[in-house]
Amino acid sequence: MNKTPGIVLLGVGVALIVFGVSASDSIGSSVSRAFTGTPTDKSLWLLIGGIGATIAGAFVSFRRT
Repeated sequence: MNKTPGIVLLGVGVALIVFGVSASDSIGSSVSRAFTGTPTDKSLWLLIGGIGATIAGAFVSFRRT
């Protein structure tokens, strides 16, 4: 089976995680964390989406067929 979609999904997931970490270190996220105790919704969704895409990409890439 073709593993290209899994590798692409894995790469997209890693990129989303990197963007999520970057967004959680931003000034807006720091201000939000100071008032609410949590980072911004954007950074949370980037991290959640990145983790999900990475897991799905790893599953598709490394499963045996």
